Amino acid sequence: MPGALLWGEDGAHWPHRTHSHFLQLSGQRWHVQRWAPPRPGAPTWLLLHGTGASTHSWRGLAPLLAAHVGLVAPDLPGHGFSGPAPIGRAGLEGMAQAVRMLLRELQLAPAASVGHSAGAAIAVRLRLRDDDNDARAATTPHTAGTAEARHLLFGLNAALLPLRGLAGTLFSPAAKLLALNPLAPHFFSWHATQGRMLARLLGSTGSQLDADGMALYRRLIESPAHVAGALAMMAQWDLPALARDLPGLRTPLHLVVGEADGTIPPADAPRVQALLPTAQVHRLPGLGHLAHEEAPARVAALLLRLAGLQAPPAASEHTQ
Repeated sequence: MPGALLWGEDGAHWPHRTHSHFLQLSGQRWHVQRWAPPRPGAPTWLLLHGTGASTHSWRGLAPLLAAHVGLVAPDLPGHGFSGPAPIGRAGLEGMAQAVRMLLRELQLAPAASVGHSAGAAIAVRLRLRDDDNDARAATTPHTAGTAEARHLLFGLNAALLPLRGLAGTLFSPAAKLLALNPLAPHFFSWHATQGRMLARLLGSTGSQLDADGMALYRRLIESPAHVAGALAMMAQWDLPALARDLPGLRTPLHLVVGEADGTIPPADAPRVQALLPTAQVHRLPGLGHLAHEEAPARVAALLLRLAGLQAPPAASEHTQ
């Protein structure tokens, strides 16, 4: 696609480049980063980035987790160095199905999923389907009593509910119009790299990134193909359906909430709990929407502790 990122040039100094792999699967080109389990029997976790991001989002968190678990982190279709999603398959269902096929191809059954923002919605959609399969298997005589350890879901500033107010009314229609205009990604890509617009966009998340983090987002947003992938994802997203299905989730869900998040209102977490009372909320004071990029050590310590792989929590985190 015109304006796509080139691995030999744009990816020459990409974070954790040595862990990158490329594969073609059912017409979808994937860029995936993998860390082998650090010891025999150690679990593997799935990392799913949010809209407009890529595997670079895990550059600080992944090495800290990889000391304890194996990892698989794809660029979602249309993002980073993965190819565009097939027409009509960039929405929540399409993305979840694509990730499921990728895991099947890699012969992986992750023990936990860590999803940031929209990546958390994909992880939840995956588990809703798997929970249904597990429930049916549990009623089958030859599988009863053989349940494996429970999967864990971690939502980092998770985007699981429809936007409220005017933003919710206009967001999807506006994204649809932009996604239909072939010139929109090129214009947005050019405009976003001018002056301080990118700094304002990232600043609106409530997070403060270092110069390397800013440069990586700039590299992404300079690619019209990446922008087109993000617009297509936003245009086809269906969070009302996910909210309707959320009460059926049986996988334990941990919501990690940066209290300075300017993108997903921290007040959404109690709304999720109202739909799913078993969900646990863990608040991180002072961190924004990109909390895992701002403070990867704090986030890693929390995730590993919740999974029973590390010591008790730091004083800077509290749980509801």
